[in-house]
Amino acid sequence: MKLSRISISLALFLLVLLSLTAIGFTAEKGLTIRDTAMPSLVSDYHGSETETYFASNSDGGINEIIPAKYATRYLAWKKDFLSTQAGRDQWAKYENNPNFSLTIAVSSENAEGAATGKYRWDQSGKLVAATITLGSRLDNGYPNPIYFPVMNSLVATESYVPISGNTLAATKIAHEFGHVIRTAQVDAHLYQLQGQLMPQYNKIFLANGRQAGDPTLVDLERQMGGTPITIWEDREYWGETNAMLYLRDRITQTDLRCSLFSRMRRSVDLYAKQYEKRFFDIVHASPSTKLCGWQ
Repeated sequence: MKLSRISISLALFLLVLLSLTAIGFTAEKGLTIRDTAMPSLVSDYHGSETETYFASNSDGGINEIIPAKYATRYLAWKKDFLSTQAGRDQWAKYENNPNFSLTIAVSSENAEGAATGKYRWDQSGKLVAATITLGSRLDNGYPNPIYFPVMNSLVATESYVPISGNTLAATKIAHEFGHVIRTAQVDAHLYQLQGQLMPQYNKIFLANGRQAGDPTLVDLERQMGGTPITIWEDREYWGETNAMLYLRDRITQTDLRCSLFSRMRRSVDLYAKQYEKRFFDIVHASPSTKLCGWQ
């Protein structure tokens, strides 16, 4: 069993390495939605930038750019997100902040996915703006369990009633809010440096026969604080912990919640064991929540 698990992990690691693609970096202290070299297993969900929605540095609060044809569905997704205390708290945090501009847009591109970017920092390094772009069919599609163990847990099975499309979409919204929250907490210079250096790392890595011990790669890893894969893992799992926080509040039926949490646990054990504490903390933060395998 242990050998099989190691083989699976190794195969997945090699799959991620082979899937790396190089994406550009923008100047002027702003990063595009797809600002860095990203494994395809991540870009399959987050997609690539297609439409431009700039978040203003001067106008605080939440600016919703929703085409009329998507307004009804978007409002249903938003209502589901705001049905939880976590969702209401996070929405209010940005809606009532005059010093931060959060733009939320809906796009026909990457229809079943979402992405967060267009980050902007002020001169002191404080994050002051971001853009969340939601796909027009956000209430469909389930990302892979490797980087998205929480959202993938919502895949319908015969063992429980399928989660509604609106709740699926709201879970994806929570994941994107998690990116904004986490990016505001990290060092601005390091984040932007990672955006500059990850494409360089991947270009060298693919050209040298995937020799991670190359001195140039070792130095780039030191400057970035990790390899491109570990950096993207860290970012996505922070998004997923916020999605888990939303679902913890949203799914009140104990059996269903435990079924979902157990599926999350299996995926985390397989693909994200070193990050399990951040998921563990979400479960244990609520005294009234049954642990459902997260003892």
